[in-house]
Amino acid sequence: MGRLTGGDPSLLRRINSAVVLHALRGTDSATLTEVTRVTGLSRPTVEGVVEGLIGAGLVVEAPADEGAARRQGRPARRFRFRAEAGHLLGLEVGPHRVAAVLSDLDGRVIGTGQKDVDEAAPADERLDRLRTAVAELLRRAGIARGSLRAVGVGTPGIVETDGTVRLSTALPGWTGLALGERLRRSFRCPVLVENDANAAAVAEHWKGAATDSDDVVFVLAGLSPGAGALIGGRLHRGYGGAAGEIGALHLLGREVTPESLLSTTDEPLHPLDEQAVTEVFALARQGDARAAAAVERFIQRLVHDVAALVLALDPELVVVGGWAAGLDGVLDPLRRELARYCLRPPRVALSVLGEAAVATGALRLALDHVEEELFAVESTVTARR
Repeated sequence: MGRLTGGDPSLLRRINSAVVLHALRGTDSATLTEVTRVTGLSRPTVEGVVEGLIGAGLVVEAPADEGAARRQGRPARRFRFRAEAGHLLGLEVGPHRVAAVLSDLDGRVIGTGQKDVDEAAPADERLDRLRTAVAELLRRAGIARGSLRAVGVGTPGIVETDGTVRLSTALPGWTGLALGERLRRSFRCPVLVENDANAAAVAEHWKGAATDSDDVVFVLAGLSPGAGALIGGRLHRGYGGAAGEIGALHLLGREVTPESLLSTTDEPLHPLDEQAVTEVFALARQGDARAAAAVERFIQRLVHDVAALVLALDPELVVVGGWAAGLDGVLDPLRRELARYCLRPPRVALSVLGEAAVATGALRLALDHVEEELFAVESTVTARR
């Protein structure tokens, strides 16, 4: 397609189509008169656009209200956006499991699925488990793979814009993996790959603890914590996708690794051994002095790492998630120490979405992509939001 200009009829059609579709998507159903009033377009223009959207499968005539018909005569035709015209997937690829969530084009969840995976599993095995989880989910929901319009993926590591994992210490064989390219072969639709903490931040802003805050830091708490940040409601990835990698702060003159901080022996914990970490916290609750000291060291490191990010970004809210968020003793010290170190302490809350945060955020990224396709035009003129 050549470059569109302001007077190009095809551009005007796309603008009008985006405006009408946006109006219909914002309501259960609407008449042509109602759409005309909301959009400011002429009645003939709205009629033509609606017919075109019906032909594209994105709009359908809504059933008439029989009761209203008997009372008032033949009612005006009503139309609705077909959220079932396509489907979206949000995927999580983690150390111990892979998970999937399936939705329609309105983001309404149709089904979920997950598979356990060994932390030492090679990349091919992990991807096979992911494909199996997706295939089973689609089969249960009765959705054809060809109906997928976009797939979002959340995974540990620093992720390039093309979906290549530049660095990941959490998953074997993940560094250098062309994850986006591999998954596009399976789905044959746009695949958007994002860091897991970034995806979780998006999820909490969409459906979780941060729905009323646009400046948010989400902390994926663990032995090697990561963080995602929204600034003005938009995901902040940094120049190379490495923003929020607070797990590397111990390298700045603090040689002790997080795995050693939480150890009650002379041997560091394995970074992915969640059970071992849970046992240390349990011993601390029971009064074991060595375990209590280890927990205190761990919490102090986490607090300092988060404080560094808070001082840099000045968020309104810090949301704490990840497996360590479920362990006792994390939230109160975080509030206390942030108040001590930060010039303007943020609010602190636990994740509402829990273990569903990463896949839910990946789903939101897929939904954002489809919305851009449906509503964006190559013009400074945009649909009314």
